Amino acid sequence: MDNKKATLELGTKPVGRLLVQYAVPAMIAMTASSLYNIIDRAFIGQVVGPEAIAGLGVTFPFMNLSAAFGAAVGVGSSTSISVKLGQKDYRTAQQLLGNTVTLNLIIGMAFAVVCLLFLNPILRFFGASDQTLPYAREFMEVILCGNVITHMYFGMNAVLRAASKPRHAMYATIFTVAMNILLDVVFIWWWGWGIRGAAFATLISQTLAMTWQMWLFSNKKELLHLQRGIYRLKSTLVKNIIGIGISPFLMNACACIIVIFMNNQFVRYGGDMAVGAYSIANSIGMMFVMFVMGVNQGMQPIAGYNYGARQNDRLMRVLKLSIIAATGIMTLGWLIAMFLPYSCARLFTTDGTLISMAADGIRINMLLFPLIGFQMVITNFFQCIGKVKISIFLSLSRQLLFLLPMLLLLPMIWGLKGVWAALPTSDLISAVVAFAMIGKIREIKKR
Repeated sequence: MDNKKATLELGTKPVGRLLVQYAVPAMIAMTASSLYNIIDRAFIGQVVGPEAIAGLGVTFPFMNLSAAFGAAVGVGSSTSISVKLGQKDYRTAQQLLGNTVTLNLIIGMAFAVVCLLFLNPILRFFGASDQTLPYAREFMEVILCGNVITHMYFGMNAVLRAASKPRHAMYATIFTVAMNILLDVVFIWWWGWGIRGAAFATLISQTLAMTWQMWLFSNKKELLHLQRGIYRLKSTLVKNIIGIGISPFLMNACACIIVIFMNNQFVRYGGDMAVGAYSIANSIGMMFVMFVMGVNQGMQPIAGYNYGARQNDRLMRVLKLSIIAATGIMTLGWLIAMFLPYSCARLFTTDGTLISMAADGIRINMLLFPLIGFQMVITNFFQCIGKVKISIFLSLSRQLLFLLPMLLLLPMIWGLKGVWAALPTSDLISAVVAFAMIGKIREIKKR
């Protein structure tokens, strides 16, 4: 099937089949990525030690901040491309592809240079102690040197999904994960490179996958392909990309701020071991969050295309099915967290104290997960159709308006347990707010 025909099917093929077609590859890719995160941390925890796990936890804000800039370009451009394809404006979609490449190069290089210049003070600010700073620095030095590649890899994967190639995006992710795990065995286990080996494994695997992505987009027979004349930045296109991408940017930037606060609160009330426990609990929780992200990635081209084509019945159908799927996934995560937390924690470490703290953290962190899938889909839906202000509000409300005050208040009452309790408390409030946005969705349906 040629690329143009596949794109047109976004407006004609049954929505349920389309969502499966687009979401399943994305979910498989996200599953593989989640397993990589778990296996990567398991290697570090089992081979290097619990201090290394804590050091890796300190790097979470860095990874979130890097992801924020990557999402601003990747999500913004892929959503814009989907809408333009729905409007049959193929020339603009092509120019958006070129501008995506240029923006990833500029932002990726600028981010890496600034962070490398101030790496130590930034890591200290993120919650690194004398014991965890060397591990965090070793990891981030390598990651930041290849930051441009990371940005380009994630950006091109987002565009592949928008260009009706969800399986190719899945293949890129699965390859990256498989290669990463293989290199983890070589670099960490066999060669003893420690946490720096994990960083090299990540960078090398992403480089190979990005090379393949660029090869795909160099095919002139494709509807979207790399060619001369599309790389020069155009203000209207950049504004459109950033305008849509600002919502996921703020979500990830806020996640960075929150993790900084959490790391510092964990260090204050529980020490480095508490940071390590959060690193483990976050890895388990993120596995199911990334499943839902896969559903959202599958929904994005379908919703964007049909919104551009003004096919509102299909738009509402994909929203409903996405909410059902996301709720089921997060409920499964809740069951595992409630009944198998110690088994999950033992994957990462043999240290009894860390296992106990992580198991308690897993239960608390995922206590209200059945409500989170709905909130994530609603937030992403408004982003998919270009309703930036609503999406930004929903993105910011959970983290800045609800979670941050809870992180400051609850530890004053319950200490370390209060830091953990802030997570499900903010989940509950943000789910209620997302439910209140149903009225806005009805307005869209009537347009």
